[in-house]
Amino acid sequence: MTMDKDALTIDAYARLVGQEVGTSGWIAIDQPRIDSFADATLDRQYIHVDPARAKDSPFGGTIAHGFLSVSLLSRMLFDVLPKFRDVDLNVNYGMNRLRFLSPVKCGSRIRGRFVLTDVETRSAGQVLLTHEVTVEIEHGPRPALVAEWLILLTQGQRD
Repeated sequence: MTMDKDALTIDAYARLVGQEVGTSGWIAIDQPRIDSFADATLDRQYIHVDPARAKDSPFGGTIAHGFLSVSLLSRMLFDVLPKFRDVDLNVNYGMNRLRFLSPVKCGSRIRGRFVLTDVETRSAGQVLLTHEVTVEIEHGPRPALVAEWLILLTQGQRD
């Protein structure tokens, strides 16, 4: 269990409901990252992996997969989520809502802005956090995506 004296209690974090809890650092979206994601997911649509052909697309070049931006939420959360006292594990519990608003062009940078919207005590030793997440595109007029993301914290699960 986390015993860090600077770590927050879940009750202290719950007092932040309705507030922005943090903004992640910027993450560069370059062609090698897009290509690696395409290889991992077997989604090699030309708008992602063929810069020459994608120049003639409505995007004017390659763009990141929407799910690449979603998958980077985990990394963004590491910048934002505090250490908790007496929490053994936090896991991705899913999304209630996810919308892709703008394409992320190759060469862009993105970051996540997190607002805590709910803290729900579930069964003994489980707390569900809900965050409204906005993934911003640097210098972009609109976000790449917005989502309502659920994180499940477990307490007292060790032997």
